[in-house]
Amino acid sequence: MTLTVRNNCFKGGIILAALSLFSVAAAGYFTFSFFPDIAASAALRPLGLLQSYVHDLTEVSAYVPFWTMLGAAVYSLVGIVIIYFFFEKTQAPEILFLSFFTISLSFEFARILIPLTGILTFPPLYTIVAFRALLFGRYFGLFSLFAASVYAAGLDAQKQQSVFSLSVLAALLIAANVPVDSLIWDSTFVFAMGYNSMLTMVEIGLMAVTIVTFFVSAYIRESNSYIFIGIGVLMAYLGRRFLIFSDNWITPLPAILLLSLGTWLACSRIHKIYLWL
Repeated sequence: MTLTVRNNCFKGGIILAALSLFSVAAAGYFTFSFFPDIAASAALRPLGLLQSYVHDLTEVSAYVPFWTMLGAAVYSLVGIVIIYFFFEKTQAPEILFLSFFTISLSFEFARILIPLTGILTFPPLYTIVAFRALLFGRYFGLFSLFAASVYAAGLDAQKQQSVFSLSVLAALLIAANVPVDSLIWDSTFVFAMGYNSMLTMVEIGLMAVTIVTFFVSAYIRESNSYIFIGIGVLMAYLGRRFLIFSDNWITPLPAILLLSLGTWLACSRIHKIYLWL
């Protein structure tokens, strides 16, 4: 993939993130008063890595999901703008897929469609499509992190378009085939879905392989920077997970800090590596 094509991907991500931020802010303005009713109708709480422990200490807030959606959109926009600014003239295969991870947070705006049902009547198909777009964004982001680790380990940089296509296809297959119950949602405004435990195990396994691959890359390339990149990717992944599963006031701020610091650590180390090539 040429620098021009890659930079066009960055520009497209900036547009998508800006639209996501505008959509969340605009929809939130009109639906803010409906959040307590929507939250009261939630039948579940999200099952994150540490959420079950947090649930015992916290109560659900109807407004936290909105702020996490807004935070995800702001992170996505600011993150992709910074990546574009620092890597516009730097050919680094890993940064393309880290940018896709950053852009994937833009899809969190799809959750705002559930509160919108309080003032607008949507056919069930619309809400299901929005939820599947949300799933696509989440799994595309995970596959993008894995792809970045594979390039760090030495995959031919000429295969970026093929790896991108495979990541999109894998995310689409999951998003299109997961059973969805559009009548039940949790306290983060996400519909109940099937295969939850299985997909969680797949996600944890994929991330474990991703982090190990970055550490192996440090040995293969004889550069400790890849250890820090792996740590940064792990921080970004955990921060994203805590953020998107937040339904209380305790976790959002630490989550966005962990997400931002992890992304900065990974990107700054990649920039340091390729600055001297």
